[in-house]
Amino acid sequence: MSELIHKPSQMSRAEFVAVFGGVYEHSAWVAEQLWDQGLTAEHDKADELAAAMAKIVARASVDAQMKLINAHPDLAGKAALRGELTMESSSEQAGAGLGECTEEEFARFQEYNAAYKSKFGFPFIKAVRNSNRFEILKGFQDRLVNDVNAEFTTALQEIDKIAAFRLEDL
Repeated sequence: MSELIHKPSQMSRAEFVAVFGGVYEHSAWVAEQLWDQGLTAEHDKADELAAAMAKIVARASVDAQMKLINAHPDLAGKAALRGELTMESSSEQAGAGLGECTEEEFARFQEYNAAYKSKFGFPFIKAVRNSNRFEILKGFQDRLVNDVNAEFTTALQEIDKIAAFRLEDL
C-alpha cells in the first residue's frame, strides 16, 4: 500500500476522526482509540494504518466487536433498497453487482441473510471488492455450515479487509 493523501500523524484528533472514523462501519471508536494511543509517521502509510486499526479491533471487548459486526448492513438487503447504506457500503455493493440482481437472486440473498442471522445472530460479512454476486451467494453456502466462533472470527477478518480497502481509497 502507498502513503495516504492525508497525513494521520499531522492531524488533530477531530481531523483524524473526521477522515478515518468511517473506515470501520459506524464505528468511529476505532479511529478515536488509535489517535489516543498516538500516531507516528509510520501511520501515514495505508498498510501501517490498516494494521494499527485492526489491532484496536482485535483488542476490543467481545461486546464491542459484536457491535461492530452488527453495524454492517445485509448484502443486497432492505437498507440498500431504501438507500440507507453509507456511501462506502453503497459503492462496495454496487461494485460487486448487487444492484443488478435478478428477482430470483435478490430472493436468494434475502433467504441467505435470514438463515445466516438466524444461525449466528449477526449479519453475513464479506469484503465484496473484486467479487461478484455469484461468488457472494456461494460464500453464503460455504459459510452457513460453520460454527458461530468460526464465523465471528471470519466476520472480523472480513471487516478488517473492508477497512483496508477503504484506507486504500483514501
